[in-house]
Amino acid sequence: MMSTVDEIINTHREQMDKALHNLKREFSNVRTGRASAASVERINVEYYGVTTPIVQLASIKTPDAHLLVIEPWDKSILKEVEKALLASDLGITPANDGSSIRLPFPPLTEERRKELVKLCRQIAEEAKIAVRAIRRDANSKLERLIKSESLSKDDEHRAEDRMQKLTDEHIQRIDEALKHKETEVMEV
Repeated sequence: MMSTVDEIINTHREQMDKALHNLKREFSNVRTGRASAASVERINVEYYGVTTPIVQLASIKTPDAHLLVIEPWDKSILKEVEKALLASDLGITPANDGSSIRLPFPPLTEERRKELVKLCRQIAEEAKIAVRAIRRDANSKLERLIKSESLSKDDEHRAEDRMQKLTDEHIQRIDEALKHKETEVMEV
């Protein structure tokens, strides 16, 4: 069954929203000078033979801007949590005090901040590429719809204009998210 213009646009709007959501998730993984629970969410710990996300095994607190405290509910896994943190790409040495693990986030150097901004720009560019690919897919579906003679040329142009406006809106939201993240990273 052939889709309608509105169905095509709504489907591709959802895909663009997902691309924006993925961008924000990727940005949350980029470490700033501040301690954030998001920086350890993707770390997994070996727990009784099962690889488990650290957030399911411990409470994660940020008592100040440069310290993260991880308190496992089962104290017997402190060593496993510490081992997982050391093996991660955080680049921070955990301090085990017997009941919790402290992760001191040192302030970022100017050079490291610039590297992180560059990484953020790369992530944003990948998101823009994804949004443009979604637009291309939508436009090809619209062309197929016109070839099946169920859509006039004027309707096709209006639909393509709607798709372009949707694309421009998502690109603008990506740029805004990038600007916000750059400000966050460069903040001393």
